Amino acid sequence: MYALQSAPISIGAAIVVFGTLTVVGIVLGAVGSAVARRLSNPVARYRQLYLGVVLPFALLSYIVFRLLGLGYAMIGGQAGVAGTMLATFAELLAAGVVGLAAYAPTVPGVRSVRDIELSTSRALVRMGRYIFGLSVLVTVVVAPLETGLSPFVLLAVVAGLVVAGQAATPWLIPLVRSVDTPAESTAETLERLQDRSGLTVRDVRIFDTEQERTANVTVRGLPGYRRLFVTSTFLDTFDDETATALLAVQAGRQHARVLSRVIGGLLLALVPLFVALADIGPLWPLAGVSLGLIIVSLWVARRGVRAADDYAAERVGPTVVAAALERYAAVHNMEPSRRRFANPFSKSPPLGNRIDRLREQAEAT
Repeated sequence: MYALQSAPISIGAAIVVFGTLTVVGIVLGAVGSAVARRLSNPVARYRQLYLGVVLPFALLSYIVFRLLGLGYAMIGGQAGVAGTMLATFAELLAAGVVGLAAYAPTVPGVRSVRDIELSTSRALVRMGRYIFGLSVLVTVVVAPLETGLSPFVLLAVVAGLVVAGQAATPWLIPLVRSVDTPAESTAETLERLQDRSGLTVRDVRIFDTEQERTANVTVRGLPGYRRLFVTSTFLDTFDDETATALLAVQAGRQHARVLSRVIGGLLLALVPLFVALADIGPLWPLAGVSLGLIIVSLWVARRGVRAADDYAAERVGPTVVAAALERYAAVHNMEPSRRRFANPFSKSPPLGNRIDRLREQAEAT
């Protein structure tokens, strides 16, 4: 059943609910930004604000919209498969707009703490494009849940869609973000750095991050067709030694299959939930098993990140990798965090712990 009521709310009520959540989102973003700016390590606090407040609030908004049948109200109650997909997309997009409203007041704060020239309008346009593309992709994944298939068939469909999505990521990312093909000189430089770092990809695309000053690099795609995505700030900011070390970490992630560990673990954690949906076992014990599998999978992912650091250390030396991670943190105005006990819900060890571990390796040799 699409919603927990026999008929969707009226369009007038839908507008009121959407407007109310949007206003609440703006207030949450403004208050959260004011608090984050006054805390130590504000860059990390903004990330926590996005992951711990803005994202959950957007997800909560989607749940509210779904329970109220807001999607059907927005499309005029159209039935059938097409109606279900349109309603799902409308609810996801509405929740995304609520999240965008919560994100908007944080942009000036991020601009201040990172000392960058990112305009609010540019940030919102970029984030809005991302939300639109993500809404389309999630609609394709969620739609099978409305078809009445058995839980085990649905599990197979979801797993297939996740794997297909991972395979298609090199082409999907350019749909939601603007990318450029590197100039010949830049391509030659990157190829040389990739050879030194041990990273093997088929091609490279560059994100324009001149205003937001985000110096990131990532690799997406399945073996045989992996694409390197690198920001223009990464190319402009880091010297060859630092860039090689950070690329070597990405190569290590590929060798350790860090992303596969995360995705595989989360898919495995879905099995008990689908077993519960099939009425084969009790819901809450199976939900507990699912939570336990998630924690274990994230522990396995953290082990993979450590293995990636070790791979990079073997390629360029642990001191170089540690210095590169410190330089990365400095560029983003981050204070590397350290924890005695790892966060069980994190897929990566704290950056400070990774740096300390590499320094210890250097001293040991």
